[in-house]
Amino acid sequence: MAKNKRKNRKFLRCVLLVIIVFIITFVIAVCGAKLVDKLILTDSGQTFATVEHGWNLILINRDNYIPSDYEVELLELSNGEKVDKRIYPELQQMFDDARATGLELFVAQGYRTASEQQLLLFQKQKAYENEGKSQSEAKELAEKWVAVPGTSEHQLGIAVDINADEEKCKPDDVYSWLAENAHKYGFINRYPSDKTEITGIIYEPWHYRYVGKDAAKEIYEKGICLEEYIDLLN
Repeated sequence: MAKNKRKNRKFLRCVLLVIIVFIITFVIAVCGAKLVDKLILTDSGQTFATVEHGWNLILINRDNYIPSDYEVELLELSNGEKVDKRIYPELQQMFDDARATGLELFVAQGYRTASEQQLLLFQKQKAYENEGKSQSEAKELAEKWVAVPGTSEHQLGIAVDINADEEKCKPDDVYSWLAENAHKYGFINRYPSDKTEITGIIYEPWHYRYVGKDAAKEIYEKGICLEEYIDLLN
């Protein structure tokens, strides 16, 4: 009888230990992701962007990191992607008007966390390494396609990657329409083909950033990028 009691106590201790380990693992998984995001945004060697010209004109690039205290209130779209709720009315109107012309488009990528951005960069670098590039070469090439965590506009929630439903229309038709009309709704093509040396990012005809209608109109008419526009303001 005493032997059975000892076995039962031992079994209960094992069960309790498993439960404790599970709880600790769960807490680390949940809090760890948030901690990673926080650490990525708080490197002491970084220069942080400001909102001196307004939230819609915050300049994030390889030289200006997202402030560690930057906050965004997100709104979830019908396909599960999320954006800053402040850009939603203009984004929806732009999509409605594009669809009225026969185009079918959707937000392929909206808001991302720093840890999600880090994973994308890691995957891109590994892809180049698998092609035979050295680690340093792969890193340099990857960073031309994927922004370093803390410097991605997707982490702001005011930038979206817009794709075509290729069963219903051609990507080039969507990109052409956006290039001609997005500024009317406050959006700009953030990484133009002729501004790579300034932006540090290869041409992305799908990446649109909200800056507000007045700024978008001037940027469009002058044929400049956001960095050049901010220089004009300064």
